[in-house]
Amino acid sequence: MRRILIATSNSGKLRDFAGAALQHGVEVAGIPDFSSLPAVVEDGPTFEANAHKKAEEYSRYAPGEIMVADDSGLEIDALNGAPGVHSARYAADKPGQADANTDDEANNARVLRELRSVPPEQRTARFVCVLAAARDGKTLATFRGTAEGIILKAPRGTNGFGYDPLFYFPQIRKTFAELSAEEKSKYSHRGAAFREFLAWCAHSTIADH
Repeated sequence: MRRILIATSNSGKLRDFAGAALQHGVEVAGIPDFSSLPAVVEDGPTFEANAHKKAEEYSRYAPGEIMVADDSGLEIDALNGAPGVHSARYAADKPGQADANTDDEANNARVLRELRSVPPEQRTARFVCVLAAARDGKTLATFRGTAEGIILKAPRGTNGFGYDPLFYFPQIRKTFAELSAEEKSKYSHRGAAFREFLAWCAHSTIADH
């Protein structure tokens, strides 16, 4: 069974990836002692740049292994694509907070304030996930997944994290926070990107070396 490492300390994200990977004969594991490694500063201008940077830098700590890292976020059309790459720290509007993640409630509250006067038909948005696979400091391939939806005027649901309670997915008439882990994997941006990665694993000779 091929093994890949995921550059994250998020146990929920690891479970999501592991469940999908097992069906494709791929074993997923976290990086040993991940918390002790120097943090990678996500200062790239795009999701792709941040995913590449994390995958390449963390892959140097696991020679010969395939390292996967993702960068994800929410793009709202009425806000010209914001919060975008700043999704995890969108509420950090004070000096010195630019690199610090802010809590989900604060981020959601800022989005709702900025969309207060925007009518429903103009509240279109998408979740974006870019996965990068790297080995020994070099990117092997990248994969992009998206999910199109609408930002509600109030949160719904208690599952998920981040902007999930505000993100209404018309295809199934639920927010991402109203989905089970299995449903979210089926419809989400991260699930779409990871399925592309697994298909690449199954057919790529690069992944076998």
